[in-house]
Amino acid sequence: MKADLLALALVVGGCTWAFRYLPTRLDLSDQPPAGLRARFLAATGPAAIATLAAASLLPMVSARLAETLPLIAGLMGVVAIFGWRRSVVLATLGGAAIYGVACALV
Repeated sequence: MKADLLALALVVGGCTWAFRYLPTRLDLSDQPPAGLRARFLAATGPAAIATLAAASLLPMVSARLAETLPLIAGLMGVVAIFGWRRSVVLATLGGAAIYGVACALV
């Protein structure tokens, strides 16, 4: 392995660790709920989920509809179930089930 790749992996790994670990150790009891730090920490969860979703879904997007159909069906299932029940757990499980069924049918 090249030294520059190893150094990059260590720096990114260290920053990822710090980004996940340090907010759990901050004492936010004296911070106003609408303060800058509280808003930043509240936005990190959705931003992380959106980043992981984009990184996971982009390789699956293709020009052929038959290959993209299970992805579309699963995403529509997640959105529909979340809109119906307002439950992230049910939406995730339902979307995964719909995706699996669509893969089996295609």
